[in-house]
Amino acid sequence: MLADKHQERISKILAKYPDKRSAVMPILYMAQEEYGWVSPEAIEEVADICELDPTQVTSVAGFYTMFRETPKGKYWLQVCTDFPCALRGAETFHHDLLKELGIEEGETTKDGMFTVEHVMCLAGCDRAPMLQCNFHFHENLNMDKMKELLAQWRAEAEKK
Repeated sequence: MLADKHQERISKILAKYPDKRSAVMPILYMAQEEYGWVSPEAIEEVADICELDPTQVTSVAGFYTMFRETPKGKYWLQVCTDFPCALRGAETFHHDLLKELGIEEGETTKDGMFTVEHVMCLAGCDRAPMLQCNFHFHENLNMDKMKELLAQWRAEAEKK
């Protein structure tokens, strides 16, 4: 449980806010970091810590796209396919990435490494195709660069 495992960290977060409910987002981040996603059990834990109803925590997690409400791969790849990026080849790039990984939109590879989703606007239209991987941006991509990144991430995961 978060409250037991991260008691000191939670105390520091709560000390920053005059009201516990204000700490819901940083503690949701902590839950996601711990479990890989914001599960219903994590929602309950965060609600207990912040003294909120679980429905209130669920509404926060559901509103913000940075919270994973379903399990994702170790590397969560979000490809911007909004119109300006599409004009720079993002839709084709997205399709080719899915094909390279052997998955469909929103799926996770069998080894649990990669989940690919399209998103609308990562604010890098002039650097498309681009994607966000676990909240880090990678821009001016093509499939050769993407294959290098995939190999790099696989190698990093094997080291851990």
